[in-house]
Amino acid sequence: MATLLHIDSSVFPGEASSSRSVADAFRKAWEEQYPDGTVIYRDVAANPVPHITADAHTAGFAAPSERTPGQSAAFAPRVRLIEELEEADAVLIGAPMYNFSIPSTLKAWLDNVILLGRTAGETPSAQGTPVTVVASRGGSYAPGTPREGYEFVLNYLDAVLRGTLGLDLDFIVPELTMAPRNPAMSELVPLYEASRQRAFEDATTKAKELAARFTA
Repeated sequence: MATLLHIDSSVFPGEASSSRSVADAFRKAWEEQYPDGTVIYRDVAANPVPHITADAHTAGFAAPSERTPGQSAAFAPRVRLIEELEEADAVLIGAPMYNFSIPSTLKAWLDNVILLGRTAGETPSAQGTPVTVVASRGGSYAPGTPREGYEFVLNYLDAVLRGTLGLDLDFIVPELTMAPRNPAMSELVPLYEASRQRAFEDATTKAKELAARFTA
């Protein structure tokens, strides 16, 4: 049976978070196809992974027999996170935009799983694994919008997930999520609602299409 690795990073719980809500719709559609499958779930906002330290970093470039006790201890959590990525048949990531970038907790997860010579390099160990990213944002940063130049989420994750880890990347982008709560954005509420509805539809459709790859 297929294994889904699901990473959430929003600081807001449940339906208060657009990225969590849309990712949850994806996961439910996936689980309908694989009721006996495996979901590896990490909420890096509620339970942050360790940030990279000097020992955790340098251990990745040393032979196991040559690592210091400190390096070995710091490297062990990285190994588990890397193994979860390598074991996954598909990956789902909730990545809200905070101050024009991804949450620091998600960046910490990425720093842990990127290891040159294993997950990164000429033959990345998870190469080709499909990854769906729910990249929610309070405004719109689409081409042609006033804040197009402040979009540092999609381009960064494309460089890391596709360019470095070699994953098969797809995005779902619910935007204008601040419109219902910001009076200055009240005119944009219909566009927010349309974007939200489209995101949920995309989540369900993409999950089912992805699941079909493993049942064909």
